[in-house]
Amino acid sequence: MSFSYKPLWKLLIDRDMMKVQLRDALGLSPSTLAKLSKNEYVAMEVLDRICTYLGCRIEDVVEHVPEGGEKE
Repeated sequence: MSFSYKPLWKLLIDRDMMKVQLRDALGLSPSTLAKLSKNEYVAMEVLDRICTYLGCRIEDVVEHVPEGGEKE
């Protein structure tokens, strides 16, 4: 199982916001942004900060992708 941050990227596009703008607004490190871009683990604190800043729910940021690669 894995997780995808595609919902976050779609949300940023919908809000006409670039990844770098999100990084700068939240003070995220470039490595944290790289992890998000590669669908790698980031701390729940980071996800909380993203949700708080964007005023959205966790499911607007991340989705679960089961082993077969299909979304649940």
